[in-house]
Amino acid sequence: MVTLPLFPLSAHVLPGGRMSLRIFEARYVRMVKEACAAETGFVVCMLDAKGNKDNNEHIYPIGTYVEVVDFNMLDDGFLGITVEGQQCVNIENIATEPDGLRVGDCEMISPMAFNENKAKLHPMDKKLEEIFARYPEVNTLYSETKFDDPVWVINRWLELLPVGAEKKQAFLASGDCAEVVQYLVELVE
Repeated sequence: MVTLPLFPLSAHVLPGGRMSLRIFEARYVRMVKEACAAETGFVVCMLDAKGNKDNNEHIYPIGTYVEVVDFNMLDDGFLGITVEGQQCVNIENIATEPDGLRVGDCEMISPMAFNENKAKLHPMDKKLEEIFARYPEVNTLYSETKFDDPVWVINRWLELLPVGAEKKQAFLASGDCAEVVQYLVELVE
């Protein structure tokens, strides 16, 4: 286990995914500066609206360890960064530092495995390509797309779908691509 800073959001990024973030709160500016200086990352995690914030129970237990892959100053003077998901983690023992930054003990989780025939992803792989082509704000985040990689395709769908965090957490906890693929096939068709 390693103690890492936590960045709770309503959106989520998974391994291989990229996300643009606007950093303006002092605690998160510090987090990004320290991560960049140490050449490490932090954990993007999903918010649990039912959890008690005072007791740090408002963060779901599975997050994604991310690294900063790009940064720039935005027109409004705030810091803009792009992060890339590296690996999912289990988060335990969340604590709050004096400036409000939350940190947690994180243990890396084995990546999801896809043990099916790649044909089972059809038409989800093609529909994802259409989404990337239609929405340049998504497509421009990626220097390389991997529409032929089943786990990459599944992770992008889990990021993009308007599915509750509780459902996404259940899929991530199971680690079983077959369950996610079945769910996605039903939605896409």
